[in-house]
Amino acid sequence: MNLKKGDTIIVIAGKDKGRQGKIEKVFHKENSVLVPELNQYKKHRKAQGENRPGEILTLSRPYGAAKVALLCPKCKLQTRIGIKILDNKKVRICRKCGAEIS
Repeated sequence: MNLKKGDTIIVIAGKDKGRQGKIEKVFHKENSVLVPELNQYKKHRKAQGENRPGEILTLSRPYGAAKVALLCPKCKLQTRIGIKILDNKKVRICRKCGAEIS
């Protein structure tokens, strides 16, 4: 998985298809990414006595990496990520315009 924290992505499948956001956390073992404000679900929490009343929480759940695509910072298009070696260092590049992705 070539996605990193801080990358801007677009959702390509699911209920939030077409929406954009920045990656907050990457889960490599689960092959998924967490994007705030996307893929939100409601969780009903039971009251725990007088100190904590019951409530309905809105939580963001991780998206599978196959359901999101990177947005190129230069051409602003949905793209795949390529790898190029420059000065003995691997660099991510946009497959559409060839721009370097930091």
